[in-house]
Amino acid sequence: MQAEITLRVDGKSRRLTVDTRTSLLDALRERLGNTSPKKGCDHGQCGACTVLLDGERVLSCLALAVAHDGAEVTTADGLAAGGALHPVQQAFIDYDALQCGYCTPGQVCSAVGMLQEAGRGWPSHVTADLTGNAELTEAEVAERMSGNLCRCGAYVNIVPAIRSAGGA
Repeated sequence: MQAEITLRVDGKSRRLTVDTRTSLLDALRERLGNTSPKKGCDHGQCGACTVLLDGERVLSCLALAVAHDGAEVTTADGLAAGGALHPVQQAFIDYDALQCGYCTPGQVCSAVGMLQEAGRGWPSHVTADLTGNAELTEAEVAERMSGNLCRCGAYVNIVPAIRSAGGA
């Protein structure tokens, strides 16, 4: 069965017809040509496909495109505004927080979403004080980013980059 949907991807409205079983990841990559989110495991275990969906981080390989008709999708490509890199993107460069780069778009989108969650006071498993904003310690960032895997093991630079972008 086919369905016609509209997605607003990185600020541009895109209309497309998809099979109702098409994942958001496949719609982005195969139908719209946006290769920023990566297909790593295709099972929601690695985080390479992380995008911001209506401002919240999601694993696009687990989301059906038809379930998000009319949604705002932001990929790592869409974070840069007016030619200026997003602070998280700049921190990844400044801290050399990548090696092969395959996981980087998902890491960046997840970090942006995670920093927004922390800013709203959402606790993680390791948050000590549940009454206010969590301090972005190494343990806090590592816990909040635990769904994003890096095959190269660049965590030693990823965590400080995120802490820096978050003002820690």
